[in-house]
Amino acid sequence: MTAFATVDYEKYADGVAVLTLSRPEALNAFNVQMRDDVYAVLEAVRDDRDVRGLLVRGAGDRAFCAGADLTEFGSAPSQVIARQVRWERDVWGLWLSTDKPMVAAIHGYCLGSGVEIASVCDMRVAADNAVFGMPEVGLGLIPAAGGTQLLPRLLGPGRALEVLLSGRRFTAGDALRYGFIMRAVPADVLETTALTLLRTVIEAPSTALAAAKRAVREGLDLPLAQGLALELRLASQFA
Repeated sequence: MTAFATVDYEKYADGVAVLTLSRPEALNAFNVQMRDDVYAVLEAVRDDRDVRGLLVRGAGDRAFCAGADLTEFGSAPSQVIARQVRWERDVWGLWLSTDKPMVAAIHGYCLGSGVEIASVCDMRVAADNAVFGMPEVGLGLIPAAGGTQLLPRLLGPGRALEVLLSGRRFTAGDALRYGFIMRAVPADVLETTALTLLRTVIEAPSTALAAAKRAVREGLDLPLAQGLALELRLASQFA
């Protein structure tokens, strides 16, 4: 295991890597140091040929990630700094461009940036004690790490707007009905379930996995005809 200031990173022999958000005393709130640590881990995942898939989880028993650290990003003036920090090191862009499968194992509080972190993963599994929400608008802000763009793609625009504008919290059962998570399971089998899902996925050839991810990610932003052309170009490499 490799320990950073705010995350832990470990690799297993079967190609699975695990990123643990590790500020349990702060409900794994996302701060500038965590941004830098996550960026370093994602670079390692991207460049390490032995890594075939990534599991993302939160340390402790209370939260996956309870959002941005309000001591750093919680006031209106700090949002200027937050935007600057966001673009000084584009961890979200790196996350989205990673071509290896990623599964989020979510328990406890998953709020704000926690929802955004889960959203950049390809698949999400949640414990039945998970609580989701996007509180930013109620604080006089808007999400600064992709929430307004990722959630409409995952939930549909109507449901996404309801979640973003109301700020209400919703359960794992709700998240399953909305299609945000793939499975809701008891907390004591969350990690086993998520790892089994990831290991099943990475049995496929890595080139096919990367191409399928690219087809979906890029195709969503294209007219259908262009998306089908992208699919054909990517498929041709396997002919």
